[in-house]
Amino acid sequence: MTTFHQLTATSLSGQFISMADYAGKLVLVVNTASHCGFTPQYAGLESLYKKFAPQGLVVLGFPCNQFGNQEPGGADDIAQTCHINYGVSFPIFEKVEVNGPATHPVFRFLKDELPGVLGGRIKWNFTKFLIGRDGKPLRRFSPITTPEKMEAVILAALET
Repeated sequence: MTTFHQLTATSLSGQFISMADYAGKLVLVVNTASHCGFTPQYAGLESLYKKFAPQGLVVLGFPCNQFGNQEPGGADDIAQTCHINYGVSFPIFEKVEVNGPATHPVFRFLKDELPGVLGGRIKWNFTKFLIGRDGKPLRRFSPITTPEKMEAVILAALET
């Protein structure tokens, strides 16, 4: 059986990244988009990251264009939205698919472990998955759950 820390992904800059690099950290995986009504959540995600990174939180953003063509650009466009428009400093990965036959292995694993209300499908951009320091998925959050509303859950998970 695959675990989160056995998975890999490619960063927005093209670097191969092992999720084992995040072993011992609390990880928040988010499927993102640059032209979505939820895109302003980048600011809240960055705030969570800055606030809790010293305690072991890392946020991982995975752009996705499967919902309403809301991430149509390439790596440079995504980087501009994330870094320039929202000041994002947490890791951003290359654009992935989160549903269907080409689902990225990170999201296949997370959906299998925390299927949600749509029976394993992701409903929309900015679905969030919280993964414990041991790599075990802890909780799934809907796109409408703002990063600010997740703060108490993150703090509690950091303290365990």
